[in-house]
Amino acid sequence: MFGFYLVVDFLGGPDRQATADHNAEQLIDLERWLHIDNERALNDWLHPHETLTTLANYEYAITYVISAFALLGWLYWRDPIDYRRARSSFIVLNLLAITCFAFYPVTPPRLLPELGYTDTVLQGGTIGSWGTPLVGNANQLAAMPSLHIAWALWVSVVLARLARGRFVQGVSGIHVAVTLFVIIATANHYWVDALAAVPFICVSVVVVDWHRTRTTRAKVPASDAFFLHVESDQAPQHVGGMVVLDTSAPGVPSLDEVRALIHDELGNLPRFRQRIVPPTRWRRARWVDTDHVDWEWHVCERIARPPDGVTDGGVDAAAAAQSLAIADLAAERLPLDRPPWRMVLIREITPGRTGLAFLVHHSVADGIGTVVQALNLLRPRYDLPESDRPPLSRTRKAAAIGAGLAQLATDGSPADRLQIASPAREFATARLPMSMARAVAHANGARVTDLVLALVATAIVRTNPHFALAAGGRLRVSVPIMLREPGAAAEGNVTAAVMIDVPLGDLSTAERLAEIRSRSDRLRTPTRALASRFVMSSALGLFPVPAQRWFARTVYGPAIFQSIVSNMPGPDVQMSFCDVPIEYVVPILPLAPGVPVAVGALSWNGYLGLGIATDPAGVHARPLADEIARALDELAAGHPVVPAQSSSALPHSSASNIWARARGESSAPPK
Repeated sequence: MFGFYLVVDFLGGPDRQATADHNAEQLIDLERWLHIDNERALNDWLHPHETLTTLANYEYAITYVISAFALLGWLYWRDPIDYRRARSSFIVLNLLAITCFAFYPVTPPRLLPELGYTDTVLQGGTIGSWGTPLVGNANQLAAMPSLHIAWALWVSVVLARLARGRFVQGVSGIHVAVTLFVIIATANHYWVDALAAVPFICVSVVVVDWHRTRTTRAKVPASDAFFLHVESDQAPQHVGGMVVLDTSAPGVPSLDEVRALIHDELGNLPRFRQRIVPPTRWRRARWVDTDHVDWEWHVCERIARPPDGVTDGGVDAAAAAQSLAIADLAAERLPLDRPPWRMVLIREITPGRTGLAFLVHHSVADGIGTVVQALNLLRPRYDLPESDRPPLSRTRKAAAIGAGLAQLATDGSPADRLQIASPAREFATARLPMSMARAVAHANGARVTDLVLALVATAIVRTNPHFALAAGGRLRVSVPIMLREPGAAAEGNVTAAVMIDVPLGDLSTAERLAEIRSRSDRLRTPTRALASRFVMSSALGLFPVPAQRWFARTVYGPAIFQSIVSNMPGPDVQMSFCDVPIEYVVPILPLAPGVPVAVGALSWNGYLGLGIATDPAGVHARPLADEIARALDELAAGHPVVPAQSSSALPHSSASNIWARARGESSAPPK
């Protein structure tokens, strides 16, 4: 900045002096026309007062420098973020002023002898001012604008933006007023010079704020913006979790307690302090920092309406009651004019129990990323176990991606394209004993994900035969595969979707599981997952927004798959929220446009919780959840080594009996 000033100072010469004199005469004529040309009167009043003149000379020479650099130094020490903003606006202010000096030089009043001003600074020999060796070579044709006023007023503006105390701002305001008097009375500036400093300051602040806003608007990665492109009123795209709290002993958490907890964790939840600027036809979506969190909306409460026929007061009946509220929330889009997350306390799901719905937009994170973010709000602190699988080398990874792309290109399409799409939503849950699920899967030589796929398919065939028929006898399922690197941030979608065909024919659950097991190698080999991830995270971002939008709406829907089934890991310890024990947790997944079923499975402290979202125009959720539990019991009955009881803590003998008791259909004593 100072180098630029020196370059402008080298532009001196007789012609430049004549131009500066001419510009000064124009300003004088303007002031006479405005009737504000009283600089001479102030100068005549000041110079006879020797002490005041000396003080004015030194005020003119040093106070504007001290105030500006003292503020910058203080900010540098106390608040680096505000320092960078202030420093940048200070630089822009000076560069604009120096540019004005270059193109519009103005001679100050004291250097125009014909006006009759007394040069108080020169006569007094003030150290550090004009006429002394310290600044003998300074540019004296730089009256427009007045940097003295500009710097002093800039200090006041910065202090005001920092919301400093009234005393500090009052002292700064007095400094501006004194400096204004001094620059006029010492014949260094015109009134117009001082007034001209105001727009220079305004422009510098606005430009820096605009630049900071633009640079902090991080582009939403293509893999995250994908869900903005596919979202509609009929297919809101948010993920989350449903929690049942046991509030009978310690008491119900208040909204203030929940808000305070989240407020204290905002540093670990960066997306909770950002909103999305949606994509336009050609412009990509961006994340924008926001200082305002509407706590009344982001953290609120609702009163549950109990489901018909529920007579039991246990945790499973509470989950059934809460599911009705979740269905309503799942049908509501999260507005993008604020950070896209929400936490809703659902009161009185059963006496003594409160529910909790935690929702974030799918552009914030995938399912496992949402779990990781939710764990920040739970106690004790818990980190999900990381995979010990060694990473692939670049060469092997590139070869795997190439093979995966070829596989994806030849995977074909669903047997029949579904024509089901409505804005209605149903939500239901199933709570399966994790020990039983693992034992059944192991006894059949399968994995838990295979088991979940088989249970979902069996339940669809039994409860929604019309849907099984419409799907063409086989269900094309999109299975998200987690590819999150160890230590990676929770934000962003770092999963890949792999398609698998699940038979819907006249098979037993065991036969169906065996067939799925034979086809599920694609879920365990990395080629398709890596290829899918490459397309979403790398290739897609190379294309303009219209191409991204077309791709997202083409591949995320019934033309490619007919349902979503996701299996995610969770903590294996008892956890609490606001010091209230957590009894029940299931994931909440969104429906893809035109896809009527999405099932999320989450292991949590001994249970495999299933959250089942459906479009009732194609599939009903509650019968599906009941039949999933019943199908697991049938598989367990076929293997005597499998523990018959779902949990030693529950006095019932089957997974399906949980829901029978909740509806009052079982004689087993309630928990």
